[in-house]
Amino acid sequence: MSTPSRVFVGRLTSLSVFDPLGDQVGRVRDVVVTFSASRRRPRVIGLVVEVPGRRRVFVPMTRVTSVDGGQVITTGLVNMRRFEQRTNEVLVMAEILERTVTVQDPEGPYPATVEDVAIERERSRDWSISKVFVRRGSTRGSLGPFRRRRGTTVLVPVEDVTGIHQSAAGQSAAMLLETYDDLKSADLAEVIHDLPPKRRAEVAEAMDDDKLADVLEELPEDDQVEILETLPVERAADVLEAMEPDDATDLLHNLTAEKQEELLQLMEPDEAADLRRLLTYDEESAGGMMTTEPVILGPEASIAEALAVVRRAELSPALASTIYVCRAPHETPTGKYLGMVHIQRLLREPPHGAVGGILDKEIEPLTADAPLGQVTRMLATYNLVGVPVVDADGRLLGAVTVDDVLDHILPDDWREERREVTHG
Repeated sequence: MSTPSRVFVGRLTSLSVFDPLGDQVGRVRDVVVTFSASRRRPRVIGLVVEVPGRRRVFVPMTRVTSVDGGQVITTGLVNMRRFEQRTNEVLVMAEILERTVTVQDPEGPYPATVEDVAIERERSRDWSISKVFVRRGSTRGSLGPFRRRRGTTVLVPVEDVTGIHQSAAGQSAAMLLETYDDLKSADLAEVIHDLPPKRRAEVAEAMDDDKLADVLEELPEDDQVEILETLPVERAADVLEAMEPDDATDLLHNLTAEKQEELLQLMEPDEAADLRRLLTYDEESAGGMMTTEPVILGPEASIAEALAVVRRAELSPALASTIYVCRAPHETPTGKYLGMVHIQRLLREPPHGAVGGILDKEIEPLTADAPLGQVTRMLATYNLVGVPVVDADGRLLGAVTVDDVLDHILPDDWREERREVTHG
């Protein structure tokens, strides 16, 4: 085997993984280890590899033939079924790095923070953790990416380190978030879904409200509720405010009436009013699926202004594709709904023109009690990305986008795609 005798996990993660023919399989995201009282050193059993499609799969260390030259070479076929962490397994990047440990030293034990871990191949051909790179002193709390680290560093045998597995006390989630900083919210949600519940709560605590809101929208309902209930109630209310109204409503539907009311009382009155209104609709109706924050402009707004509005980075592609034109007020419930303008039409018109002059009035808006089937047929019949929802007086209440509909017609567990994974 053409492999260095010692490899640091910090260097190993993000390396490309290739099969024997030289085709890239994916990229290393983490290292899986197990702890046993019968072994002096934690055993490395495999790698978590991210393959195309952002799926994470398990590659046993027995399939790794080379870790050199900035790449990992494997032998044989890689099982492409999704990795699922077992109860006795620990992820180095996600659960060990940034952990506060105790180093046994001849001059006396001292606290330290794990900054990296070295793995080695033993004579038995098994891989194990051999060394731990630590920084003297504890760094309790979250270490941001720009915070200066203090204390001397030292490389110590793993046998001299206690607390590397037994307790997560003092462990920071910053390293995990920094490692996956390039992931989109949906992909980060998949990573968080696979973490143990305690670690999942720590990572949620370390994220800012906006990022956590984006991730919650991509998680299965059980995970959403579990994470929300670990947060202080004031922060839980803030995170709900940062979520899209329709997603926040779906989450509230999974809470008790008492919990719903507690959170709504802590929210800004305007935000709470929108959610209270959405909670009154059936979940499978247009009102239950719609967002109360589509792009809304008055008929006098210029096309240049409309294009500037839909460029906002926080808008999803589905919401940015359509502008709903209404009389004032321009917050839901609006004044009279006049029509919709598609972004393609905006791109074909002179910027000084008014949106009121290019309205699509042929699409009849839905009522809030329109069932899921009617919403789906309208989107499909007219090749739409979003449809307006109005009340009996013709005021715009919100809009249903195609991604909202997909969430309701796909199987309840579509986000999980859980399959039993055989590895080891």
